[in-house]
Amino acid sequence: MRARLSDIDASWSYSEQFVGEDEHIEQARQASQELGVEPVSNAVGSQLSVLAAASRARSIIEIGTGVGVSGLWMLKGAPDATLTSIDNELEHQQHARRMFTDAGIAVTRVRLITGDAKAVLPRMNESSYDIVFIDADPGCAIEYVEHGLRLARSGGLVLVAHAMWRGRVANPAARDEETATYRSLLSELAGSPAVLTALSPAGDGLLQIVKLGV
Repeated sequence: MRARLSDIDASWSYSEQFVGEDEHIEQARQASQELGVEPVSNAVGSQLSVLAAASRARSIIEIGTGVGVSGLWMLKGAPDATLTSIDNELEHQQHARRMFTDAGIAVTRVRLITGDAKAVLPRMNESSYDIVFIDADPGCAIEYVEHGLRLARSGGLVLVAHAMWRGRVANPAARDEETATYRSLLSELAGSPAVLTALSPAGDGLLQIVKLGV
């Protein structure tokens, strides 16, 4: 029996509230909203935490620091991991640093790089990360995923936030540039023998990619 749209919406809302945020993530979310930065949703954050824990991540790289919401979620799931996070907004990263410190995360575990990810990523070591998380310019999503697959180790994860792009990817009438970019990315990955993929409807969509190969 097919689910009604009202049931789907109710399930989506339930999943967003299913796992509560701790005080440090709530603080970072509030700071994000005050600065006009859109953080990952509660459901996406909890999925990031579970994936970080399941993969026993030790090394994480993030494209799009924001004010630290996603970073806090991932480090919650991987308490022994180190996080490298790239963002071109120094002010946001200064707030994120404070959030990490307030959460008791050692400064040696978080490396914040201020700059354009397109310039920074080519300098990062390939096959060195357990998780690559992407939450940045949607127009560069394909380029960022290409970098992510280079940086991830074999069996590592590349995770992409907003992969349903405001719900527009599923709407065939939506033809804006960002929506078309995500559709192209999803189509290309679905046919690739080099990866395994799954698309979660949580939040605005979380694309999950496992890098295969030696």
